[in-house]
Amino acid sequence: MSSSSYVPQLPSNGSVQPLSATSPPDYPGLVKFLLQPFLESPNSLKVDCEISSTKPKVWIRLAFEGEDKGRVFGRGGRNIQAIRTVITAAAKLAGQSVYLDIYGGTPAEHDSSPPLPRDMGRRPSPRPPSPSRNSNRLRPR
Repeated sequence: MSSSSYVPQLPSNGSVQPLSATSPPDYPGLVKFLLQPFLESPNSLKVDCEISSTKPKVWIRLAFEGEDKGRVFGRGGRNIQAIRTVITAAAKLAGQSVYLDIYGGTPAEHDSSPPLPRDMGRRPSPRPPSPSRNSNRLRPR
């Protein structure tokens, strides 16, 4: 068998055009490209992109099915961090800053579930150090 590797071709004039502020990246297309491999139902992915006309800021809002959330975030958040890094790099090339908001599940799921207790998700306060077993005894001299 012969193995061939793909070699990208440069434009005929040999130059590559950098991104500019006049042509921002296709954020929805980029996000869909990066997220769809993780989704069980890629058709459920909704991407909303808002680019500020007065400031160099971009807001990207994602929504997908709740069961896909674990795959999108990955172990320790590695997948979503990598996705954020790629989107941030594309925005920097265009001279913009990007904010990514993620919504999982459908609104019907949230409406029917009981509210969580107020202290849910908070870390418990640390325990005071326990005295050692021999701290109360007198030491013989």
